[in-house]
Amino acid sequence: MSYDRRARIEQMRNADRARDRRNRILAVSLGAVVVAGLVAFGSYTILNKSDSDRSGGSMTADGKGGTPSAGETDENLATGPIKGEKSWDAKKLTRNHVTETVDYPMKPPVGGDHNPVWMNCDGEVYKKAIPDVNAVHALEHGSVWVTYNDDAPAADVTKLAERVARTPYSLMSPYKDQAGAIMLTAWGKQVTVDGADDPRVAQFFAHYVQGPQTPEPGAACTGGLDGS
Repeated sequence: MSYDRRARIEQMRNADRARDRRNRILAVSLGAVVVAGLVAFGSYTILNKSDSDRSGGSMTADGKGGTPSAGETDENLATGPIKGEKSWDAKKLTRNHVTETVDYPMKPPVGGDHNPVWMNCDGEVYKKAIPDVNAVHALEHGSVWVTYNDDAPAADVTKLAERVARTPYSLMSPYKDQAGAIMLTAWGKQVTVDGADDPRVAQFFAHYVQGPQTPEPGAACTGGLDGS
């Protein structure tokens, strides 16, 4: 075989090897592009679904976006009238500190002169009756007082006690002489409810725990009389 022919063969082999290398590089590059495309498409699909889920989950009944938070729910409860609620003129509810017993015109009392020492009202559930004059002082500090008589179902009493126990500025006690089985009282406000699940319970708490009726907002609910 002549030198020229061997040279041509070697050139052809080199050309083949170069072509093979280019083909392999092209194949690898093409594969990388395909994989990248699939990853990008998958990411887009996931993100798009996530956005759709969030959008759908935040849609309210009126078709507007936004999921109501707990605070917004409480705010909604705190607006509007409470069916059957009785109100007294706050200007006529005297607030003098006295050491003697007070003859209140309503049971339980909704305000008036009271003892200098308040009943502790930091979610306190009292098993026995408490003095009116100390409970009224707790109302002055912005608490809600839940009372019940012997006609109240035990299950309702238990459920209400659970609510009070987790609610600062509230207290609960039995009250034998009240007209309704279950009553809720704040300063100048009172309502008789049908049971623990009566929606007016949540309304009353939302309205009046440290509500606008409070003569002394932010005053202490601890450090007073503990009922023992």
